[in-house]
Amino acid sequence: MKTMIKSVLAASIVAMSATTAMADAHVKELVVGYFLEWPTPNQYAQANELYEKELGIPVKWVSFDAGTAMSAAMASGDVQISFSQGVTPFLVATAAGQDLQAVDIAVSYSDNDNCVVRSELEVNKENAAEKLKGKKVAVPLGTAAHSGFLAQIAYLGINEADLNIVDMSPSDSSAAFAQPSTDLAMVCGWGGSLRKMKEHGNPIIEGAEKEKVVGKVFDITSVPSAFAEENPKLLAKFLKVTADMNAQYAKDSGPMMESISKAAGMDMEGTTAVIKTFVFPTLDEQLSDEWMGKTVAEYLTAAAAKLEEGGKIKALSDYSALVNTGPLKAAAGM
Repeated sequence: MKTMIKSVLAASIVAMSATTAMADAHVKELVVGYFLEWPTPNQYAQANELYEKELGIPVKWVSFDAGTAMSAAMASGDVQISFSQGVTPFLVATAAGQDLQAVDIAVSYSDNDNCVVRSELEVNKENAAEKLKGKKVAVPLGTAAHSGFLAQIAYLGINEADLNIVDMSPSDSSAAFAQPSTDLAMVCGWGGSLRKMKEHGNPIIEGAEKEKVVGKVFDITSVPSAFAEENPKLLAKFLKVTADMNAQYAKDSGPMMESISKAAGMDMEGTTAVIKTFVFPTLDEQLSDEWMGKTVAEYLTAAAAKLEEGGKIKALSDYSALVNTGPLKAAAGM
């Protein structure tokens, strides 16, 4: 697994060295990375081209299976903004030398990122170490789900070396998990994929207990530092549209749901089930000490230390510099 993580880091570094930093004074088209089956209020603006209207340029949305792929796309210059990138892939990329910034809290979702065990195995907290020993587990390496998985198995007294861990995207593992002949005992993922996983299994821990074990689970909006420096007004406008959609959703979500469902690539039932587990902090909340004002930098520091302890990355000395509240403040003033 460490070899796989290193390969992701190496790929990011190669991509970075193969391109120059994005420093165009005028962006002719904005390319945004996002996840399918991950419904969020801003997808109303995505579906109805409200970003184009406010930014004055075309906006292209490119879907990804994992935040690690988002990092690689930003490193190569193919994507300027990654919406709802997980903290772990952000930490993996920055540890590899990629110059990224967290500029926004996209969504908080403690109950929409988890690991699921096969129902017929009858695994619980008491017997997990015994029943899962030697079993195959699908984990999207280098993601928030990966960090949550590591925290959970430590809590359950399971040694990482006692599991057969394979790197699989949530969409692929959920499809494999649905097969009666699957050899997967546990799968980890988020969003619509997690919902499908639960049709054939159950989480070992969830709710308040899971949040206590794993910690706060949230995604950020991340950008290359060069893009933020060269396009501050464009970035602020993007964050303002996103915040406006969150505010509109909080006030009256009904008229937005069809567009959100369409952009997320889900049916209405699935969209409703997933999005109701999400929390979308307001601009004021994001700029407070609870989030971007203080806690996010502290969280990044602690999460990076855990990854370093597990031999996954070499943590940076200072994470406060990776949290840029300037674009959010500008958005709040618009």
